[in-house]
Amino acid sequence: MNKILFSVLAIMIFNCGFGQKSNDWANFSKYEEVNKTAQRNGVVFIGNSITEGWASRHPDFFVNNNYIGRGISGQVSSQMLVRFRQDVINLKPKAVVILVGTNDIAQNNGYISLPNVMQNIISMCELAKAHKIKVILCSVLPAYEFGWRKELKPADEIIKLNKLIKTYAIANKIIYVDFHAALRDERNGLPEKYAADGVHPTIEAYFIMEKLVSSAIAKTIKK
Repeated sequence: MNKILFSVLAIMIFNCGFGQKSNDWANFSKYEEVNKTAQRNGVVFIGNSITEGWASRHPDFFVNNNYIGRGISGQVSSQMLVRFRQDVINLKPKAVVILVGTNDIAQNNGYISLPNVMQNIISMCELAKAHKIKVILCSVLPAYEFGWRKELKPADEIIKLNKLIKTYAIANKIIYVDFHAALRDERNGLPEKYAADGVHPTIEAYFIMEKLVSSAIAKTIKK
């Protein structure tokens, strides 16, 4: 029953990402209104359905810590880069948590090479730095397969992208949060207790992620 429940929830969250106006490719409209009254000087989390689901499933973690969730289901790195000014920079946060890559590897918007995904991530980091916003970079979560793209074999591609992200983070003195190491199973996927559908975290997985990212945020802000 739990597996069915989580799968339905994941599908609902995923489908919500396609509810934007047909000509609004980056889905600027999703947070356009709430951004007008969003609290400043906090920490913004930008990402896809994993981030969107995090803010909706455990809102207290965000509200109690002045964290702002700006995840949009189904999005790839190029879409996040396009809306980075509206959903991150204009909120004038102390820091931004960037969690991106799953949907690029799933080819949600067509094929993109890992180096080009990394270029999009680097551009977000450089935009943040230019506006004196500190950055926390997160690994892509493990996934053995994608339910909506079963022909793909993402596990090794995720590991490769994570190596690129970690290398960049170290070279630029950015704290890297390794969710992959904390959550992976023997197949380099997510075990059922951490993701009923193999991709979208359960609340237990989010609790683990929260401990890791909270520590990273505290260290980053103290720098």
